[in-house]
This record gives sequence, C-alpha cells and structure tokens, in this order.
Amino acid sequence: MSETPTAENPVPPGDTAQAHSAAQGTHAETSTPEPLTAQLAEAQERYVRLYADFENFKKRAARERDEVRSATTESVMGRLLPVLDTFEMAMQAASLPNTSVDSLKAGVAMIQGQLRNTVADYGVEEIDALGKPFDPALHEALSQQETSEVPEGHVLSQNRKGYRMKDRLLRPAAVVVARKPGSAAENTPSQA
Repeated sequence: MSETPTAENPVPPGDTAQAHSAAQGTHAETSTPEPLTAQLAEAQERYVRLYADFENFKKRAARERDEVRSATTESVMGRLLPVLDTFEMAMQAASLPNTSVDSLKAGVAMIQGQLRNTVADYGVEEIDALGKPFDPALHEALSQQETSEVPEGHVLSQNRKGYRMKDRLLRPAAVVVARKPGSAAENTPSQA
C-alpha cells in the first residue's frame, strides 16, 4: 500500500506507513463533520419534540382550567337554583288575594336563610363590624359621627355588610366610625 507522492504531499522513500497514517488523519478530519451533523440533527429533533410537548402541555392545562372553572360554576349554580325556586314560589304567593304581609315576610326570611346557608357552604362569612374597632382591611369608612355611645375609632353603624371567604376579602363592610363629641372632623364626607 504505497501512496503516490504529490507535489503538495511528498513522501520520502521508505516512509509509506507515515504517509498512510497521514492520509487516514486527513480522512478523519473530513469525517469529523458527520458526527457533529448527526448530533445537531438529534438536538434539533429533541428540541422540536420538546417544543411540541410544551405546546401540548399548555393546551391541556388550558383545557383542564376551563373544565375546572365550568365544574365550579355548575356546582355553585346548582346550589343557587333552589333559592331561585323559592323566590318564584314567594312571587306566586304574593299575587294571591289572601296573602298577608306576615306570610310574605316569612317567605322572604326563608329565602334569606337558604341563601346564607348556600354561601356559608362555600366558606363565605359575614364580617360583623358593629361595635368593633375600625379595621381598614375589613371596613370601608363612609363617614365619622360624634357619639358617646361607642368608643372613638369603633364602628357606630353598618350601612352594608361585608363578606370574606377564608382569608380573602370579597367586599368590605361599609361603616360609620365613632368619634368623640366636640372633636374636629377629619375628611368627613357630607351626608346627603
């Protein structure tokens, strides 16, 4: 296996083994891009698969989120339908000629009880503000009023109930806060 010497690659006499190994080295250099090309193709294929898996995950997560939202809405609405039925019965009873105000009050009280029980089952509770110290995290101050009946800085009256669900505030209680008689009003809104 003797190599033919060229002008660019002269081989001295008796050095054919060295020429052979040099020729293999040249062949190895030209074959080096093939493994790199294969690695690049494998990496690209892996990237495409991972990207497709991620896109499928996003679609699946969105679909599951929509299913949970839908199931939750169905559950809440299913619990509120009996309250709506009771309202309809009360309206029918109100249109009857012999219906008394007391029976209407009893019907409305029953509806209120149903609705309170339903929201309580979901963890919603009323915020009891009356007579308690004003807490801006739970109460919305509508105004201040001079009084000696309730200590200063406490809730004198509640205009609208507040609600929370576990640790989250759904709506603050709208309140009037007591202040000492004769003390200057600070940013007291005018009452109409």
